[in-house]
Amino acid sequence: MQIILVSRTKKVPRTLDLASRRMRWRIGAVAAVAVGACMAAGAAAALMVASPRDRALSEITALRATVSQQTRQLADVQRDAQRDLDALAVKLGQLQAQSTRLNALGERLAQMGKLDDGEFNFDQAPPVGGVEEISGSGYALPQTLDSSISQLASQFDGQQAQLTALQSLLMDARIESNLKPTGMPVQGYISSYFGGRPDPFSGHSARHTGIDIATPLGTPVHAVAEGMVTFAGIRSGYGDVIEIDHGNGYMTRYAHNSKLLAHPGQRVRVGDVIADAGSTGRSTGSHVHFEVWYKGRVVNPLAYVRNHR
Repeated sequence: MQIILVSRTKKVPRTLDLASRRMRWRIGAVAAVAVGACMAAGAAAALMVASPRDRALSEITALRATVSQQTRQLADVQRDAQRDLDALAVKLGQLQAQSTRLNALGERLAQMGKLDDGEFNFDQAPPVGGVEEISGSGYALPQTLDSSISQLASQFDGQQAQLTALQSLLMDARIESNLKPTGMPVQGYISSYFGGRPDPFSGHSARHTGIDIATPLGTPVHAVAEGMVTFAGIRSGYGDVIEIDHGNGYMTRYAHNSKLLAHPGQRVRVGDVIADAGSTGRSTGSHVHFEVWYKGRVVNPLAYVRNHR
């Protein structure tokens, strides 16, 4: 079978021989190309119509994956934050227990210091005031936990102020107590009291300016208060004497000693050994003659030796 193609021009007609295998291959190739072009055009047209929707679906899928990931991260943060809050709550409970113990300690110290009732109330914060600037930035804790921490911080501030004042008062009271004659200067018993008595040598009525404490020879004599030794030597009738100025109007005198161990200008503390008991001077036996002077006047030592620090 042959096909003759005739042109309108004067060109020679062209003959296509379909019986030729080569010609059939050419025609088939041309047809295949034409079909492929049609399919490509159809696919391109379909893609142009459907691509916006597919892109939207793809973006939605990606967003959902991102949201899921962020949700998991938020859950992790919440768990970490909850653990931190639990630990903070435990620590807060411990601090509150310590605050309670501090209150008990402060009240006990106030009682030991014999302070006036109500002078130190550890259940209430001391009055304070002042203008403060509040910052709006920062992480906010839960209301109950935040208020508990703020209350505890204020309570610690109050306790700190009260304990500092209490310490100062107790220190002052301790210093004042150390400077005040208190207790017996030597181990023994009182053999003669302050005031009028018969003179042990003449029998005449006389005024005794101190108390006599009978004690064996060589018994250590102690300072009954803190102070400065102003005299160490012999005085008429007193024998070997130690005198101590306590700087708050008080002066004490220890007489009839057998040996003087302190010297003028020496700083002595409560309980320091300043002499050995004896019977020097106008004395009938081993004892310590003890006098207390206050603001230049001799006073009865009995109340001081019977007192306790």
